[in-house]
Amino acid sequence: MTGPRRSLRSPRLTRRRIRSLVILLVLIAWVAYRWWQTARLPDLPETLAEGTYRVARVIDGDTLLLANRAKVRLIGVDCPEWNAEQQQQRRLAAEATGYVRRSVRDNGGVVRLQFDRERLDKYGRFLAYVWIGDRLLNEELLREGLARARLEYHYSQSMKRRFQRAEAEAQAAGRGMWALGRPPRRAACEPSVRLVESPATLSAFYPAHTAGPLWPGQ
Repeated sequence: MTGPRRSLRSPRLTRRRIRSLVILLVLIAWVAYRWWQTARLPDLPETLAEGTYRVARVIDGDTLLLANRAKVRLIGVDCPEWNAEQQQQRRLAAEATGYVRRSVRDNGGVVRLQFDRERLDKYGRFLAYVWIGDRLLNEELLREGLARARLEYHYSQSMKRRFQRAEAEAQAAGRGMWALGRPPRRAACEPSVRLVESPATLSAFYPAHTAGPLWPGQ
């Protein structure tokens, strides 16, 4: 008689299978969590009324994400982009985003929106004049030399003149992009930069990102 047959499986092979199974389970759990997280988000609004809204995130100097998930594009201005090849433009993009962060933070995380004839751009963002108290953020970015005026679009002629004056003031004073005499060229894309104004907003809409300081200096 022969004794019981011994397994020929290698312990190394068994450990490899266990490790692969653990990785697979982790991936399944991550996908399920992301699905659950997305399902909790409110539907994207199809319209926005003029009024006061809470900001959930500053995407860049001229784009905001509201707590209701609507994206707002500041009408009539164009800030430098984060992914530009020129270091000067990337620096200006950081300055513009930081300026908007501080402005929104100092106003309690809320902005007031005012609209013109065109409400949406081709990317589905709401085109708006963004007010911080009695300051028009679109205009302030131009006055600080952190944006260029875009006058080719369809919006108020009086606002266009107002934006031109603010841009001319920045040029004359040599602020921001005008410090070297000419602005950097515009980049093509608009990558996102996270900024959420309150833990309550974060936990409600982005529960995976509630750790750490929410504002610079915290």
